[in-house]
Amino acid sequence: MISRHELTRGANLVLRSGEAPDAATQLEREGYAMVPGAFGADEVAELRAELTALFDDYPPDVRLPGATAADYADFRYEALNRSPAAQRAVAHPRILEVIEPLLGEDCHVISNTVWRNAPQREKAPFDVGNPWHVDGGPHVPRAEGIPWDPRIPYPVFMVGCHILLRECPPGSGPTGFVPTSHTSGRLPPEPDADGMITYEGHHPVAPIAAAGDVVFFVSDVWHRRMPTGPDDLGRFFLQVQYGRRDIAQRLWTTDRANQLSAEALARARTDRQRTVVGLHPAGFYDG
Repeated sequence: MISRHELTRGANLVLRSGEAPDAATQLEREGYAMVPGAFGADEVAELRAELTALFDDYPPDVRLPGATAADYADFRYEALNRSPAAQRAVAHPRILEVIEPLLGEDCHVISNTVWRNAPQREKAPFDVGNPWHVDGGPHVPRAEGIPWDPRIPYPVFMVGCHILLRECPPGSGPTGFVPTSHTSGRLPPEPDADGMITYEGHHPVAPIAAAGDVVFFVSDVWHRRMPTGPDDLGRFFLQVQYGRRDIAQRLWTTDRANQLSAEALARARTDRQRTVVGLHPAGFYDG
């Protein structure tokens, strides 16, 4: 675990001393963790009200070329810009105490998206989830068969969390994680006939969460939404992605938020000229 060095005004990282919450230790070791009851009933009710209103007040944030409003119907981006309750939530002490030992005391929000998935009960199971994937990375790519030295804690660069605004039982397709797969240095393999994968004997685990619980996961961990059942209730949660201070925020796309003069923007004509000065195409974290 890490900390920013006081004497260098935050410029350098050092090994952290002292105790850390059990959830932070599990997150570092397993790639996922859950903190039950982090948010109280009043906090959940406030978040539900404000984030429900986002779906009425803002149209879908269509950002990828060729996408339609229907593709973006289940979520709204940059929640903290649009909801005071969301902005308070991303700084909740029960969240920060888990992520700061892994990302540093000056870590920040990369993206902040509210998800509201309607129930899917057409068949059981109904596979509504994405394929097995990682959100960012692998940050330390490594060929298969090259073990990681167990004396070195695996570095964590980005952590996602789901703040549950309603219960998510097995039939609603909770997010499943393959424990320790964030240390693999690789993308997930092709699944078997049942859609399952393993890593070093670890099978997928899907924490069953209630409203107010927070599920954490390292961006490199292999994960996906699990299939739903005939009793699917839908899902409603606030997703927050946190990164080390060195990693850029992506609440807005780079054509809207950049550090370039008008003259520099005009001079960047080719795709590579644009990306090299920081004008990147929209991607997963943008929002």
